[in-house]
Amino acid sequence: MKEEEMEAPECPVCLQSYDDNTIPRVLPCGHSACQSCLAHLHLLHSPTLPKTTLRCPSCTQLVKFPHPQGPTALPKNIDLLRFSLLFQPQNPTTKPNCHTPSPRRRFPFPPQKWSDEVYAAWKDWVLPEDAVLMEGNLLKSDFVGLGSSAVMRCRLVENQEVGFVEVGRFELNDSDLLLEYSYVGKVMSVLSLMNDTLRNEISSLLGVSFRNSRVCNVFGLWLDVENDGFLYLVCQRMKNGLSNSGNFGFGVEDCGSCLGSLMISVEFCEVLISLHSEGFVCGCLGLSCFCFDEFGHVCVDIGEVLVIGRKLRCVVEGVQDGRKVDVAEAEAIIVELSNMVAFVSPEVLLELLHRESFEIDKNGANCTVCYGTDVWILACVLIRLLTGDKFPVEMYNYLRVVFQEKNERVSECKIVYLQWVETINATLEPLSVSGYASVCEILVKCLDFDPSNRPLVIDVWKCIKGLNIHHNICRVSSLNNESRKENVGQCLVLGELCNTSNDLRNEAKISKTLQEDDDCKPDLGLVGQVKVDNVVKGVSSGKVQCKVLQGHLDCITALCVGGGYLFSSSFDKTINVWSLQDFTHVHTFRGHEHRVMALVFVNEEKPVCISADSGGGIFSWEINEPLAQEPLKKWYEEKDWRYSGIHALAVSENGCLYTGSGDRLIKAWLLKDHTLMCSMEGHKSVVSTLALCNGVLYSGSWDGTVRLWCLHDHSPLAVFSEDIPGTVSSVLSVFADQNMIIAAHENGCIKIWMNDVLKKSMKFHTGAIFALAMEEKWLFLGGWDKTVKVQEITGGEPGMDVIEVGSIVCDSVITAMLCVQGVLFVGCSNKLIKVELDRGRTLSACICV
Repeated sequence: MKEEEMEAPECPVCLQSYDDNTIPRVLPCGHSACQSCLAHLHLLHSPTLPKTTLRCPSCTQLVKFPHPQGPTALPKNIDLLRFSLLFQPQNPTTKPNCHTPSPRRRFPFPPQKWSDEVYAAWKDWVLPEDAVLMEGNLLKSDFVGLGSSAVMRCRLVENQEVGFVEVGRFELNDSDLLLEYSYVGKVMSVLSLMNDTLRNEISSLLGVSFRNSRVCNVFGLWLDVENDGFLYLVCQRMKNGLSNSGNFGFGVEDCGSCLGSLMISVEFCEVLISLHSEGFVCGCLGLSCFCFDEFGHVCVDIGEVLVIGRKLRCVVEGVQDGRKVDVAEAEAIIVELSNMVAFVSPEVLLELLHRESFEIDKNGANCTVCYGTDVWILACVLIRLLTGDKFPVEMYNYLRVVFQEKNERVSECKIVYLQWVETINATLEPLSVSGYASVCEILVKCLDFDPSNRPLVIDVWKCIKGLNIHHNICRVSSLNNESRKENVGQCLVLGELCNTSNDLRNEAKISKTLQEDDDCKPDLGLVGQVKVDNVVKGVSSGKVQCKVLQGHLDCITALCVGGGYLFSSSFDKTINVWSLQDFTHVHTFRGHEHRVMALVFVNEEKPVCISADSGGGIFSWEINEPLAQEPLKKWYEEKDWRYSGIHALAVSENGCLYTGSGDRLIKAWLLKDHTLMCSMEGHKSVVSTLALCNGVLYSGSWDGTVRLWCLHDHSPLAVFSEDIPGTVSSVLSVFADQNMIIAAHENGCIKIWMNDVLKKSMKFHTGAIFALAMEEKWLFLGGWDKTVKVQEITGGEPGMDVIEVGSIVCDSVITAMLCVQGVLFVGCSNKLIKVELDRGRTLSACICV
């Protein structure tokens, strides 16, 4: 190659070419970096690691570093420096990064219903599963009245009374599925199946309750896993609601009481102004939607607004049934509204009935739903508040105009309207005589059929408050007549939330019927007595079939894969060999005199499987057909009656076998001649697990620590220990990959370190975690509680998160687990190895348990 086609060597950190000023220094791992960059990297050293270590910028391996001498004590790379001086300095930014890892295959298991974006947006709004204490059955099927009310009484742990609004449902009848999603996973799967409009509406309600003090709190989302799997919006309920006050209104005969009513009316106006400022239009309100906070201010219960809207939709849809509403059916709707003490504007009712706008004059009325819609409702509520029990039933006669036929004469409609106005004026006459004529006048204007002719809420507020100056209480006051005619604002009654309840209930009834039908069908079963079903309905379209590999006579201790075989060891002192093509038993290796505790496959010129037992015996088995009866080689550690032999094995790429033993030592054996190279001392108890990654050996021990060892010279690099002294919990399994270390403990906790810093310490199991496996972002944990917990690790170092995706229930304690190329193997204490296959697909895409 010509010199001009080559590039000068450069520092992997600063990308500067080596010269007399940028001197390359050689690290113990063999890589080089410039002297100044190594000094700077050591200054940024993690406080959890010894000062005598440094992470190589090229291979990220922890290596020994001269301290306090610094990088000047490292040898110069004379050859690299001499070679770089032959070239002119090149532009380092044009050189590709040779250390960029190649894309890795996405792991196909487990199927996931939600995206990372959905989880990130909603994780903080999911209430814990135990956050709600029930007071009775939440999911009663015999709802009184209109039947679709989704608000029942219960309490949060903080003793806060709350109500519920159904927003979704998780299908709980899929009891035959392999993967049982976690509580958070079930909530996320429900959210992911929602359309964007519904999710945005829920998000808006959560936001407005968080920002606005006049809106009762919406605490978040809670899934009732014990009943029919409904996902609820949990809303604050206040005891001092307006509908519980008994007598509505203070009586217009008493001027002082009337003044008090008007002052409360100001509060009602301010509540609607707050909602309008957030872009919401109610469209339908009842007296039960309002309550008083601890300071006596009027607030709106969003949950009750949604329930009233759902009741209204249920009545309209039940009466209409897809055809034109006649006079009798119109009367039925009006009666139901009267019973609920609820008010709905004419334009909203027209929208629900899918009717064209009704003309009341030559030019026709504009019945578009907008902020003026709530003004009509506000007037009804205020009149009801001011007149109390004298509020006439004729109030609802105005709604009869909505149901008039379009070809009727305009004069007849005007007569109906004028009669209704006279009734309202007669009801408010005592209020006009008392000096509140302007209030009566503006309330009548609010009841105009055309929303564009109604005043703004801020105008009603000014009139009642007695203010004639501009009051910039919110952005609603800046709306002009043109904007009122537009369909602005998000109408709750016409939104997706109020249209969800009936569909959810119907789906629940259908699912319950199908489940009862399935219970009556005979159970055909399969090998291992596990039925065939979808892994996750709507995500995985393939069927899964469960098999059980039987052959061992005692607890499974270890699993490994290689040479087209699955190897399994057991307390029965044998190693079974299984074909990965059809999972049939191929051979049994016998010869150990003690329990076989660990396995490892070595893919050399002559592939071998190495096993180690509790007596210190190490056996090497040649993997060539036909499989031999006798081991290729066997040797022993020094026996000591005080210790329990070998517990873990690991093999490095340079031909070294590492054993973790009960004598607290890690021994390095040269596979070429099976001689002992060295012993690594540091742990204070049994070395229970070993892992290798990037030239570093990771060892976990019953002493609760994870130690790091350099494979170059077998020197200690770092120690990761318990956070709190005196709370030692044995490390039973370790996984290492790139810059991440995961340790599983006897107390059911896992700890995750990234770049030598502890990022997570979480408890997932109720007992010891005996087995840990990981592939891509999926983490599998199994142990004493007979359950495989599936976690997803998302995000990088700054925002890493561990999501509990779900669990796989087994019938015995899980003692061994292995994940290879998207295939998960699990060994149990009941002598069985379970295999779950996706029928009709290749092994590399199947799921094995």
